[in-house]
Amino acid sequence: MLLIHCPHCNEERPELEFAYAGEAHIVRPNEAEQAEMSDADWSKFMFIRDNIRGDHAERWWHAHGCNMFFNAIRNTVTDKFTMTYKVCQKRPTEHQIKVAKND
Repeated sequence: MLLIHCPHCNEERPELEFAYAGEAHIVRPNEAEQAEMSDADWSKFMFIRDNIRGDHAERWWHAHGCNMFFNAIRNTVTDKFTMTYKVCQKRPTEHQIKVAKND
């Protein structure tokens, strides 16, 4: 069973307690920007996401625990979580991710 570390609970819990909530660090356009966007641009913003191979920043929800959202760096090839961090924190640098992998 895959265990995921919740940075709010500070515990590793079974994956069944969590729900994937999409790609992390997506900035929503403000109202003025939305008004200027074409339907095609809005559709692209809403539905087109990176589908990278390797380390990927994702948002997760601890649905059956503390009910909090957090971000995680997960390798899409191995399905291993490298690190998790609170939504209010900045995306880790490549160096920080590399260091976390070696821990």
